[in-house]
Amino acid sequence: MKNPLSYQITEYDCGPTTLCNALSFLYDREDIRPEVIKFINLYCMDCFDATGEPCKNGTSPFAMTFLANWLNHFSQMKKWPVRCEVLTADEVYLGQSSRIIAALQQGGAAVVRLHLDCEHYVLLTGAGEDTVDVFDPYYWPDACHDPRVQPVHDQPTRMNRRIHWDVFNTEGMGHYNMGVKAKRECVLLFNTATRQDGETLEYSI
Repeated sequence: MKNPLSYQITEYDCGPTTLCNALSFLYDREDIRPEVIKFINLYCMDCFDATGEPCKNGTSPFAMTFLANWLNHFSQMKKWPVRCEVLTADEVYLGQSSRIIAALQQGGAAVVRLHLDCEHYVLLTGAGEDTVDVFDPYYWPDACHDPRVQPVHDQPTRMNRRIHWDVFNTEGMGHYNMGVKAKRECVLLFNTATRQDGETLEYSI
């Protein structure tokens, strides 16, 4: 059974919430290993704010990379069907030859760091001709008023936004911009038991 995707419960837990949402998207609830959830919550929210308060600056890129590597090791040790790939800098964009789009077309998911007033993590779950399906864990009923950001209310196990590629690719600091290429980060996640053969896929653009 698939769980509905979840919203973060503080101002700071978008990282662990989005990683857990990736698992909820990729696996049935019965197939998710509980120790994976434990370690996601243990290693995320590792940043301190300017006054030294723990957790109040969210989750670092280092923690995301560490967890991707930990999941790959866990897969080997426990024979659990997960595979992660870390993309950085110029690799992180949406377009015809994008590894992110290819991963989504193979049934994978992508955890992407972008801007939403501050650095923020969201989940990508699918790709259209020039849009991506997004679950933003920050509960924001009014959303932004950019017509390229469309709210979606009827797909709780998959998305709550459909966003145009151009918004993500912008090297600014507006809502849902991925910002300057040198600082971009993305983790691709696959359920290797259900991953589609990329060689048989064709882009729909």
